[in-house]
Amino acid sequence: MSALLQLAGVEADIGGSRILRGVTLDVASGEVVCLMGRNGVGKTTTLRVIMGLRAMRAGSLVFNGAPLSALGTAERAHAGIGYVPQGRDIFPHLTVEENLRVGLLLRSLPRAVAREDLDRVYALFPVLKSMLARKGGVLSGGQQQQLAIARALLTRPRLLILDEPTEGIQPSIIEEIGETLKRLRKDGGLAILLVEQYVDFCREVGDRFYAMDRGAITISGTVATLTDEVVREHLQV
Repeated sequence: MSALLQLAGVEADIGGSRILRGVTLDVASGEVVCLMGRNGVGKTTTLRVIMGLRAMRAGSLVFNGAPLSALGTAERAHAGIGYVPQGRDIFPHLTVEENLRVGLLLRSLPRAVAREDLDRVYALFPVLKSMLARKGGVLSGGQQQQLAIARALLTRPRLLILDEPTEGIQPSIIEEIGETLKRLRKDGGLAILLVEQYVDFCREVGDRFYAMDRGAITISGTVATLTDEVVREHLQV
């Protein structure tokens, strides 16, 4: 598979300290790639660099064959990158329906097409359709995560980036989110890059993984090679 997203030798600093040290990874359409590692090793910074929320000091960042470095965050979203940050960033004082319609604002779609897109996310996350009038802030953590993913999907991304999608979520909803990601990969050919520390989730939904330590990729491979030995050596505290 040819890569939709390619990072090569990416470096980034925060407050004068080097955080990313030559990060190289790629994600192809129709696959789920897990970026793993202990806390504080640079995973979220990598995602923020991809989205243009953190400056890149060196390296190259290419999406769909074109460099991203000159584009702002909004332009990267328009190019086809959907992003669900850690903490989800839904609008707590807006209703579920209003949160979803924010996702539709990125694309100027005919009303009938927008309706089809909404019906699609309701099929993926049925609980949201029953909660359209509820404020986002009163939803459970798992429901908020589903809302955040649904809102990102309404931007019609080619690449969906998720930062810790299972954090603080009950097991039943983790399973639902996992099934949804597998369905998106299979049916829609969506490329998915997720930062995740829950190893079993990565083994369940992922195709490939990269492990980070001290701002660099230390090991990568197919999820089939994500053995207990690899976990002990590269991922456990």
